[in-house]
Amino acid sequence: MTETPTTNDADRELKSKLRKTWAQGNYAAVATEVIPTLGAVVVQACGVTGRDRVLDIAAGTGNAAIPAADVGANVTASDLTPELLDIGRTIAEARGSNLDWVVADAEALPFPDASFDVVLSCVGVMFAPHHQQAADELVRVCRSGGRIGLINWTPEGFIGRMFATMKPYAPPPPPGIQPPPLWGKKEHVETLFAGQVSDLRVERRALRVDRFRSPEEFLAFFKTNYGPTIAVYRSLAADPGRAAELDSDLLSLVGQFSSDPTKTVMDWEYLLLTARRL
Repeated sequence: MTETPTTNDADRELKSKLRKTWAQGNYAAVATEVIPTLGAVVVQACGVTGRDRVLDIAAGTGNAAIPAADVGANVTASDLTPELLDIGRTIAEARGSNLDWVVADAEALPFPDASFDVVLSCVGVMFAPHHQQAADELVRVCRSGGRIGLINWTPEGFIGRMFATMKPYAPPPPPGIQPPPLWGKKEHVETLFAGQVSDLRVERRALRVDRFRSPEEFLAFFKTNYGPTIAVYRSLAADPGRAAELDSDLLSLVGQFSSDPTKTVMDWEYLLLTARRL
């Protein structure tokens, strides 16, 4: 008789898979070459100062954590993937930025209640598989009256559409896993934080991306550097025909979002959320 895995066993397996996904490729290249200004946006929106204790959840290589440290805040960068934190630590040391790096699951943070004045995440916590658990933990570690700030890709924007494009080609996710771009929907985040925050504000913004000279250059870059894209293509290793179909679909998507047909310039929509913990 086959033993059914416990919920904890299944969750550990899922988190291990997520770690491996994000450790693939070179996420630091994405953060520094494609979205380098995005972290500073959420830091500014939260009004971070040198008096604040700041937690960056799913910090990756420190795209938001390092700018927060650079204004003098006492910053902890946390992430499920230690390989990303190691890279971030090296980047921070090279810049002379001082902050702490802690391996942590966004759905079970290893910090006491009300530990931080500001809790933020830049296209990070949205990839936690159980949204309500992650939102509840985010609120728990923020002090009463403290600020919360998030940047999440919207479902309608380029990254949201990219995940939707890749979905039919990827292995099905485990039951109960929620898609990351839901965090970019106003109604969804309002539900996640209902009764836990005040002054909740959401704003759709766009990031201008002009790093790529052609759709083909974009595709090659993401197939080499972006963990989720790498994972999908690896799942298609035995089916080159399907991989070629995905190539075509992603190239078409880039074309749809390119504002100038002679070069690849895109506006990637995201949702900026700010709130205060009750």
